[in-house]
Amino acid sequence: MALARSCRAAFAPVFRANHLHTCSVLSARAAPAASAKSKRVAVPNLEPFPVEEDVFEDQLRQEDDAPEPTHKYLQQQRNMLYYMRLIEHEMPKLVAYRKPFVPPDASQPLVVRSISYGGEPHPAAAKRTIVVPVARLPLNGEAAIHKFKVLAGVRWTPDPPTDSGINAEESGGEHGYFKISCEDFPKAAMNLKWASDTIDRLLAAANDLSEAFSDIPVDTRHIEARTRKAKQGGHIYGRQTHRPSLKDFPKEWLPDPQPQAIASPGTSST
Repeated sequence: MALARSCRAAFAPVFRANHLHTCSVLSARAAPAASAKSKRVAVPNLEPFPVEEDVFEDQLRQEDDAPEPTHKYLQQQRNMLYYMRLIEHEMPKLVAYRKPFVPPDASQPLVVRSISYGGEPHPAAAKRTIVVPVARLPLNGEAAIHKFKVLAGVRWTPDPPTDSGINAEESGGEHGYFKISCEDFPKAAMNLKWASDTIDRLLAAANDLSEAFSDIPVDTRHIEARTRKAKQGGHIYGRQTHRPSLKDFPKEWLPDPQPQAIASPGTSST
C-alpha cells in the first residue's frame, strides 16, 4: 500500500536503503554505544613492583652462578680427581719402600691387632690387642706353663681367638693361647705398652716357682659358658670336654678302698 508524501516524510528516518528498522531495535543499539562513550575504562599500572635488592641479596644469583647442588657435585668431582692424580703420580714412588716379607721367628711370638676407621677419629682406634701362643713364651717347664694358665684366668683359651689372625693349624698351639687388650689410655702406644708390661709381669710371676700352684686346676668355666651360649651341640652335659669320672675328683675326696681277704687255693668259702 502506498503512503502519502506527507506520511513518507514523517517515516524518513526509519526507512534506509534496503533496510527496515523498528524504533525498539534502534534504541537497543544506540544505548550501549552511548554508555560506552560515557564510561572510561581504568588501565592497570604495568610498571614493575619496586624491589629492594639489599633485602634479597643473599637469595639472588650472582651473575651466571650455578645452584648449590651443582657446586656440591663439582666438589665431589674435584676430590675424586685429586685422589686419581695421587694414584697416578705418587703411588709408584712407594715402590722404593717395598720390603720382602719375612715370617716372624720364635723371638717374635706376639701378634698385635689394631682397629682403623679410614683416618676418621674414633675412640676404638686407640685400642690394641695382643695374642700370643703360650708354647712360644719364655716359660721354664710345665709347672711354669700351668701357673701361667692359672694366672691368666679368662684370657687363656685352648683355641686361637677368631679375630686374632692365627690359624688353628699353625704350630705352637699345644698349650693354648693368651689374649689381652687395652683401651684405657688416649694413645695407642700407651695401650700397647700397658699390655706388653702386663705380659712381662705374668711371665715373671709364672717363672717364680716358690709357689707353683700345682694343686689349683685351670679354670675353664668361661670356655664352657661360651660353648653353652653357642648351642651348637656342645652345651649338652658331658660333651663340652669329656664326661666326668672318678679321675676328675681329688684323691683326698675318694673313700679308702676296703682290704679284701686273699683266699688260699686249698680252702673254699662256706
